[in-house]
Amino acid sequence: MGRPVTFSIIGGAGFRAQYFLRIAQALPERFRISGMVVRDESKGNEMEANWGTATYRNLDQLLVHEKPDFIVLCVSASASLEYLLQLAKLDIPVLLETPPAPDLQGLERLHKELTLQGARIQVAEQYHLHPVQQARLALIQSGRLGRITETSVSISQFYHGVSLIRKMLGVAYEEVKIKAMRFESNWVQGPTRSGPPTVDTMIPLSRDLAWLDFGDRLGIYDFTKDQHRSWVRSNHLSVRGERGEIFDQRVLIQQETCIPLQLELKRINKGELENAEGYFLQGIICGEQWIYENPFAPARLYDDEIAIASCLQKMADYTFGGASFYSLNEASQDHYLGMMMEQAIQTGETITATPRCWALDK
Repeated sequence: MGRPVTFSIIGGAGFRAQYFLRIAQALPERFRISGMVVRDESKGNEMEANWGTATYRNLDQLLVHEKPDFIVLCVSASASLEYLLQLAKLDIPVLLETPPAPDLQGLERLHKELTLQGARIQVAEQYHLHPVQQARLALIQSGRLGRITETSVSISQFYHGVSLIRKMLGVAYEEVKIKAMRFESNWVQGPTRSGPPTVDTMIPLSRDLAWLDFGDRLGIYDFTKDQHRSWVRSNHLSVRGERGEIFDQRVLIQQETCIPLQLELKRINKGELENAEGYFLQGIICGEQWIYENPFAPARLYDDEIAIASCLQKMADYTFGGASFYSLNEASQDHYLGMMMEQAIQTGETITATPRCWALDK
């Protein structure tokens, strides 16, 4: 384009919005914030002082003064529809935060009133864009593991976990049978969005387990609340194919010569020991091959920021005629299966999730 892509943020005072602000600050040659909608004036003044970006009390005010290439919508799922309808009428592309709607009725309404009407909307589901997940997906797509039949995901809650299950298994909108259970236990309070713990406290937490049977492929979901921030609980992801498996960072493959390979997904960071190139993730290697290279190096971003920066870059490409990268249809499917998992937990029954309107209306 020859210039940074510009985007505005609606809901600029929220937790998620600050990711986008930090990324734009770290990558000024790629992204520029073109104003934020912050309804509370005092919070808006605080955001302006902290980030040096103009804020407005509503969308109409913003659009009088700003001409963004697209808008990032960081409001609650229940509040997003009104904005989406308004922006669709103005033909302004939108990058929408997850989940896209609070319930099944809302998801179906989004499909009928927006997707089928040609609204340009993508969803900022970033977990599959994390460097390690991109490395795992690249290994899957290389065919070295053979046909993938199973994955076990213990990374994040419901729709995020479902997104990773679908990506790893290569499933779209197929019917799936879901069994699930919840296990309650006590464990030590760890970090939250508010920061690290200051008092040693035991709290009750629930562990949700679900088995998603796609007939010829199996996804296993396993997540405990706040696990992804915990200092004493590990995240985990494994993938099993006909010829081998990925188990976290370990890769096992049996070649057609019957010689087994034992490999590792190894992160390569600059700035360690005597290296003076700056501190950043260069990429991930598997054996002798680069399997993931950080497209935002040498910016000093951590993994979740790299993933969200990938959403922004893909949204920029989509805005100017590029391919869809994570549509409302995909986001709706992930949230729908997450809700069906919760239903299976609550009822103790095996739930059959059938294709919905976003899968059938093509």
